[in-house]
Amino acid sequence: MKSYRQQNRAIISYVPRVEPAPPDHASKVDGYRDVWLLRGKYVAFVLMGEKFRRSPIFSVPEAAQRWALQMRQEGEIDEE
Repeated sequence: MKSYRQQNRAIISYVPRVEPAPPDHASKVDGYRDVWLLRGKYVAFVLMGEKFRRSPIFSVPEAAQRWALQMRQEGEIDEE
């Protein structure tokens, strides 16, 4: 009997989009440092160098902020 695990399956990971700035039609969510409301969903924009990294879409702002904090830790960005 075959096992159900697929050993050689490629791991898909999210690669953040690089953008010059958050879009004009996005609105900043009060109480969160990096979270913006974009088309009814929450997205985090983290400034890394001269470009912003955009998170995947989240349904709650807390998740987007956690993603932003994790990106800062991985990128070792100075907190301002």
